Amino acid sequence: MSINILIIIIVIIVGVSLKAFNDRVFLDRMMYVPYLCNNDKQYYRAFTHIFIHGDMGHLIFNMISLYFLGNNLLTQIGGSYYAVGDPTNVFYLNDGLISFYGNIAGQLHFLTLFVLGGLFATILPYLRNKDNNQYRSLGASGAVSAVVFAAILWNPTMELNLMFIPIGIPAYIFGPLYLAYEFYAHKRGNSGIAHDAHIGGAIFGVLYVLIINIDKGKEIIQLVF
Repeated sequence: MSINILIIIIVIIVGVSLKAFNDRVFLDRMMYVPYLCNNDKQYYRAFTHIFIHGDMGHLIFNMISLYFLGNNLLTQIGGSYYAVGDPTNVFYLNDGLISFYGNIAGQLHFLTLFVLGGLFATILPYLRNKDNNQYRSLGASGAVSAVVFAAILWNPTMELNLMFIPIGIPAYIFGPLYLAYEFYAHKRGNSGIAHDAHIGGAIFGVLYVLIINIDKGKEIIQLVF
């Protein structure tokens, strides 16, 4: 039985979040507080906040998004599947199955994307709030956003279904619409949501895919234009 890093990440986040729901001291210690990172050198908070959530709804929404988009991405970069045509830069397995990096390398890419995406997502909030001792944030949304946009760039023609929209939206259309909303909500402010972290995570997800496979960038340009 092969290790599935996605399931491990979800189990850890759910376990830590459930503990934080019932332990306020633990929750406060794990939160992302740019002021404390800047003044008390508590840099660990840029990482630990990924594993806690504000409430059950926040946790469930993030984990569902992470599972479905993360599983799609992980299957294609590290798993095995059938592909149309003759793709390059892949490992050919039995019976026409292919894998881009193989299971181990694929799992490591996914872990790197998730962790660094979560860290990258803290940069904009840090720059804006390093002197604000009232700012607090928590949740895996930035890291999840990195995974979502990596999946979108990797497979731009897949259809995404939103909760209140009964029809599928092509990923290459959904991505720009989502970012436009995040920019609007960020400029409007007072939402209680770290939209800048979502944007930062999305940017990292796109950059990571371009770094490991520049052909994906070329493919989406050809698709759009």
